[in-house]
Formats: sequence, structure tokens, C-alpha cells
Amino acid sequence: MKKIILYITTSVNKYADAIAFHYTYIAEFLRDQMKSNSLAATLGSSGRFSAGDDDEDETSKMALAKEEEIEKRKIEVRQRVECQLTRAQEEAKRLTQVWEELEVFTDPMRKEVTSVRRRLDLANRDLKSLAQICQKKEKEYKEVLEAFQEKTKEKAQLTTALVEMVNQSESFRMRKLEELSKILLSLKA
Repeated sequence: MKKIILYITTSVNKYADAIAFHYTYIAEFLRDQMKSNSLAATLGSSGRFSAGDDDEDETSKMALAKEEEIEKRKIEVRQRVECQLTRAQEEAKRLTQVWEELEVFTDPMRKEVTSVRRRLDLANRDLKSLAQICQKKEKEYKEVLEAFQEKTKEKAQLTTALVEMVNQSESFRMRKLEELSKILLSLKA
């Protein structure tokens, strides 16, 4: 329905523009006709200006009559065009009013819906940016977690190596202590 009313409004506007264009074209044509008729009336048959001939009087009277007739036609055309333009403008106003009434009937909660849609769009934009931030943080978290796990493994390996070294050192010390104890016992004996 919306498209039909829009099409009709556009058509009426185009029609009004076309009428205005034709009106200006007709007005220019009539103006040119009047100029050529008045020029023909003032020029004699030889193409020169002459005064006092009866033919010229008749020609000028005929030219004046034609000018009056052209002027009457011009006024009639102007009145018709103005009438059609007025009618087209009134129709456009009526269509606009009908359009507004139809919008009220079709969507009584239009303002509320528009408000909710705007807020929804804002929430979607915020959600997209937050999702990007979340993905970035998750990626950073995974990288940090991998680094943490590698360091934990390295720590475990180093701890194991340290425990082995401490055990070896302790067993070496114990052997040395036993050897020294034996040497001391043998020296006391």
C-alpha cells in the first residue's frame, strides 16, 4: 500500500511538472507569435516600413485581432494549467493525509518499536565489540596458559633434576662421611 501511494504521489508531481513545462512552452510560443504578427503588421509588402496604406490598416487590425485572440487563448491555457496544478497539489495533499492515516492504522506502536530497534542496534554494536575483546582476551589467556604450562613443566623437570642432584650429593656426602668415620675409627684403634 505504501508503494502504491508513493507511486501515485510521484506520478502527480511528475504530471504537475509536465503541465508547468507545457505552460511555459505555450507561453513562449504565443509570445513569439505575437512578436512575429506585430512585426508583420508594421512591415509593408516590400519589407519596408510604410505609412498610410489601407492594406496596412487592415493588416494591423488583423494583427491586433490575432494578438487579442492569442492573448485570450494564452489566458485560457494559463487558467486550465493553474486549475490542473491546483487539482494535482490537492490530490498530493490528500494522498499524504491518507498515507499518514494508514501509517497510524498499520503500526500504532511505531514509536516504541523504533525506540526498541535503536536500542537493539546499540546493543548489537556493543555486543560485537565485546565479542572481539573477549576473543582477544581468550587468545591472550590461551597464550599465557601455554606459557604457564611450559614453565610448570620446566619447573618440574628442574625440581626433579635438583632432587636427583641433592640425592646424589647426599649419598656422596654419606659415603664420604662413612669413609671419614672409618678412617677416624681406624686412627683411634
